[in-house]
Amino acid sequence: QEHLVESGGGLVQPGGSLRLSCAASGSTSHIYAFNWYRQAPGKERELVATITSLGSASVVDSVKGRFTISRDISKNIVYLQMNSLKPEDTATYYCNSEGTGGPEVGYRRLEVWGQGTLVTVSS
Repeated sequence: QEHLVESGGGLVQPGGSLRLSCAASGSTSHIYAFNWYRQAPGKERELVATITSLGSASVVDSVKGRFTISRDISKNIVYLQMNSLKPEDTATYYCNSEGTGGPEVGYRRLEVWGQGTLVTVSS
């Protein structure tokens, strides 16, 4: 069973930096992408960044130039480096994996979510 655990959240000032980590354990061979999502109070959860099993990385326009997603394959850890943080970046950040199940589940798409880590950007 795959598990994802996020860490690295906290309180930072506007313009500051923070690095989030997502540690994956269990069976991960079926995963083809890892994602970072975030959800602010009263808002819907939104995609922030994606990295594929081949290392292709991308972020959404609202954080482009400030956030970077990366992966340490040997340690099975996905990172989200956040620079030039703004108050509007305040949210709970979630790590998510996408993969394909085996024949027992009809090869359906599988998603696993971490518990989330809170990032607060405030002076």
